[in-house]
Amino acid sequence: MTQEDLRNLFSSIGELESCKLIRDKLTGQSLGYGFVNYVKSTDAEKAISSLNGLRMQQKTIKVSYARPSTPLIKDANLYVSGLPKSMTQEDLQRIFHPFGRIITSRILVEPSTGMSRGVGFVRFDKRPEAENAISSLNGTIPAGAKDPVTVKFANNPSQKNQQVLQSLYAAASPTRRLAAPTTGPLYHQARSFSDLLSNVNMGLGVKRHLPSKCAGCTAPSAASSSCAPNYGICIFVYNLSPETDENILWQLFGPFGAVTSVKVIRDYQTQKCKGYGFVTMTNYEEAFLAVCSLNGYKLGDRVLQMSLTKPSGAA
Repeated sequence: MTQEDLRNLFSSIGELESCKLIRDKLTGQSLGYGFVNYVKSTDAEKAISSLNGLRMQQKTIKVSYARPSTPLIKDANLYVSGLPKSMTQEDLQRIFHPFGRIITSRILVEPSTGMSRGVGFVRFDKRPEAENAISSLNGTIPAGAKDPVTVKFANNPSQKNQQVLQSLYAAASPTRRLAAPTTGPLYHQARSFSDLLSNVNMGLGVKRHLPSKCAGCTAPSAASSSCAPNYGICIFVYNLSPETDENILWQLFGPFGAVTSVKVIRDYQTQKCKGYGFVTMTNYEEAFLAVCSLNGYKLGDRVLQMSLTKPSGAA
């Protein structure tokens, strides 16, 4: 969902004063939440009653009044594993309800079958409530279950990625920002990107296999470096595993320069990756370097293939 999508959805209720989709500071990827400020409080109430619980694609969105940011409400999200496959979200909420006010709770399910994965998340209003739930429930056996559950604080989905990416960006260029790449050909930098890829491997836990040279790659010319300035440089990535998601592509290509978008092509029924995707970068030289460096890169048990393509809409 883009910020414009978010604005269109909520402006259908009433006039907006502001609208902001929250993104990862390094990758620019949406973190899955945002803030909408209405001109009239009655429209805010109507938005909550109308849109809370709305099903969008594979997600059920939650709409509620924003709470003032204080240390007490941070890091109050719990990860729960070992749940019986028969347990419902109502059952989960019933177990954790005695320990405080629950903001959200959910049990993860397989998209293709709707069956529980046996894990869930519970977010409390305040961190002390979450701490109390951990000390009381971790290692206990819920009613009707045979095995104990594990209850612990959930990792922020972006924390580990940020740690990996910070080291990658620092290695690529200590002074460069994602949205404002340095001038001049990036491949002229003395820094070896083989070191950079080693860091990617350590962060992603994958093996490395790079060809001795990039087949079909030629150095960018002055004319090609200005190719399709209004559309960006599109890279076709092939031989991705079914489990690949957009975040993996952000991590792989982000260290080479400014990435404006990534897209994994998915099977309509299973929502699994069909084996290929697209990455759009703003700078030709950086896109060229990414292709030369990552073509033949081994991600898990797959050897990636990629090439520069002509962006749709370009002349």
